[in-house]
Amino acid sequence: MRICSKNLRLQNVTIVYFTALAALMVILVASYQAPSDAIEVSGLGSNPSGPAPQLPMPFRVPLDPHGDLQLAWNLSYADQEVYMELRVADLKHGVVLGMSDRGELTNADLVVLWDSGANSYFGDAWSDNEGHVSLDSQQDYELIEAKHKADGFYLLFKRPFNTCDPRDYPIEEGTVHIIYGFLDKPLASLDQLNLSRIHTGVQRVLMLRPDTPSPTLPPDVQTLDVVAPDVVIPDQETTYWCFIQALPENMPKNHIVMYESAITPGNEAIVHHMEVFECSPDVRDVPQYSGSCDDKMKPGKLNFCRHVLAAWAMGAEAFYYPADAGMPIGGPGSSRFLRLEVHYHNPLLISGRRDSSGIRLHHSRSLRRYDAGIMELGLVYTPIMAIPPGQHTFYLNGYCTSKCTQTAFPPGGIYVFASQLHTHLAGRGVRTVLVRGGKELEVIQEDQHFSTHYQTIRVLKKMANILPGDALITKCTYNTEDRSTPTVGGFGIMEEMCVNYIHYYPRNKLELCKSHVEPEYLQEYFSFMNRFHRNDRCVCGEVGVTEQYSQLQWDAFAGDVLDSLYNTAPISMHCNQSSARLFPGEWDKQPVPVVTSVLEKPRYPCERGGGGGGGGGGGGAHPTSRPLAPGA
Repeated sequence: MRICSKNLRLQNVTIVYFTALAALMVILVASYQAPSDAIEVSGLGSNPSGPAPQLPMPFRVPLDPHGDLQLAWNLSYADQEVYMELRVADLKHGVVLGMSDRGELTNADLVVLWDSGANSYFGDAWSDNEGHVSLDSQQDYELIEAKHKADGFYLLFKRPFNTCDPRDYPIEEGTVHIIYGFLDKPLASLDQLNLSRIHTGVQRVLMLRPDTPSPTLPPDVQTLDVVAPDVVIPDQETTYWCFIQALPENMPKNHIVMYESAITPGNEAIVHHMEVFECSPDVRDVPQYSGSCDDKMKPGKLNFCRHVLAAWAMGAEAFYYPADAGMPIGGPGSSRFLRLEVHYHNPLLISGRRDSSGIRLHHSRSLRRYDAGIMELGLVYTPIMAIPPGQHTFYLNGYCTSKCTQTAFPPGGIYVFASQLHTHLAGRGVRTVLVRGGKELEVIQEDQHFSTHYQTIRVLKKMANILPGDALITKCTYNTEDRSTPTVGGFGIMEEMCVNYIHYYPRNKLELCKSHVEPEYLQEYFSFMNRFHRNDRCVCGEVGVTEQYSQLQWDAFAGDVLDSLYNTAPISMHCNQSSARLFPGEWDKQPVPVVTSVLEKPRYPCERGGGGGGGGGGGGAHPTSRPLAPGA
C-alpha cells in the first residue's frame, strides 16, 4: 500500500509539472502573437503582393534634424482624407508618427510600426497622460504599402481628416504638431512602449493646403535671390540671422508674382523659417549688416525694416500671388533696402556648417492690374491690454470696426487671399472672422494650435471679399499657467501680441486697423479692484499701466472682471493710413462691435453619419494627380 501511494504522488507531481509547463508556453506564445487590431507587415524587404496606386506627394517636410525621417502627403478633399508617405532612411525595429495638441508625447494620436523580433506590425495607437502606448480599438489608419527602396524604408497609409474617435486627433486648418520617435529594440507587445523612454522629436506643418491651381507666370519674369552670404551657422540650438541686401540702383517698379525658398542643399533640416522685410522708404541709407538679429551692437536702422514682403517656414510650398495682383517692389516711394531674417534650428549643435539659404523672389516689369497690400488687424502693441497670470485660457479681441472700413475701403471693397498670424510665447490660437450686419459671415483665418515657432503666410482656400461697413474681429487665445505675473502687450518676446497681417488687393491707404480698450475705463478697473481688495493706497494713474497690472492682487475674480471689461468697455480705434496718421474722424470711445449670430462649425462626414470614421475600405477618389500649389 505504501508503494502504491508513493507512485500516485509521483504521478500527480508529473501531471502538475507538465500542466504548468504547457500554461507557460501558452503565455509566452500569446505574448508574441499579433495584436488583434494591428496589421502584420509581411515581407518588408519586398514589394507588397498587390500594386499600390501611384500617388503624387506634393507636400513634404524633414522631421528630424538629420533628415533621416521625412513625411510627404497629399489630400483628397472629396473624401476628406489625407494620404501620408513616411520615409525612414535607416529602419531598425520600428518608428512612431503622431499628432498632439502642441507636440506633447502624452494624449497623442499615433500610428506605429514595430517588430516583435519575429514579425512586424502596423497599427493605430494612442498614448495616455504618462506616455504609455496602447492600440486603438478603432483602427483609422489604413496601410496601403510598406516596402524598402534604395534610399530607405517607405510606409504609405491614409486616414480621414476627422474620425470621430476620441483617441484620434482631428486634422483641421492651421498648424499640426507632428511627433515622431525611433524604436531601437523589439517589442513583445506594444503595451511595453512608453514614448518618454525613446528618442523623439516634434515638427510643425500646415497639413491642409488649398487645392487651387497656380497662376501662370509672365514670360518676362526675373528672379532676385535674397540669401544669406555664406554664413557659418552657429553651433547653438537657436539663431536668428539678419542680413541687409540692397536692390539694384534705380530699379523701376516691378510686381512680385511668386516667391519660394532657396535652401542650401544639406541644410533642409536646419533652416527653420525665413522672412524678407522691406525697410521704411523714409530711411535713406541702411548700413550693411550680416550677423545675429539679437546682437545689441547691430545698426539701429534695422528696426525700421518691418514691412513683410515674403515669409517661408519649413514644409511651405512656393507662394503665388493671384493672377490679377502683385506685390510692388522698386520704383518711386519704395525702399532700396531689404532685410533677410533666417531662423536656424540646430539642436545637434553642428559646427562649421555653411549656409546661403534665403528666399527667391520672382518679379516682373509687366505690372498686373492691382497692387497687392498688407494690412495689420488685431490689437495695438500696448501694455494697456494684458493677460492675468496662471490662466489656462484667456481671450483678447482686436477690432477693425465697420466705421473704419466704411471710411477707408473702396466701393467694391478688398479681396483677401492670404494672411500671416502672429503672437508671442503665450499665444495658443488666433481667429479672424468677417462680420456683416452683426452676423459672422465667414472665417478669414483660424489656427487653434498656433505656435510662435511656426509662422508662415497662409493662402486662403477661398478669397474673401471685405466690403465697406464690414467689421473684422481677431480673437487670440493665451495660456499663462507658467507665469506668476501679468503679461502685457508689447514688442518683447515675454510680452504679447495679437496680429493678423492680411494680404489683399487692391492696395489702399489703410495699413493698420487695430484697437485697444479705452484707457479711462481701464483706470476705473484698477480703482475698483484696489477697493475690492481693501488696498488703501491706490497708485492708479500715478504710475504706468504695466506697474498697475503688476501691483494688483490676482485671483479668479480679478481675471473675470478684466475679461468682462475687455468685452464691454468702449475701445480706442487705430484706423491708420500708410503715413501712420489716423483717417479723419473720431476714433476714441468707440463701441465694441456687436455680434448677434455666430458661425456654426462645419461637420465632418463621420459627424453626419457619412462613414468617414473607421479604417478600411478601398473605395473613393484618390488625391488629385497634380501637385497642389497655393493660389487664390
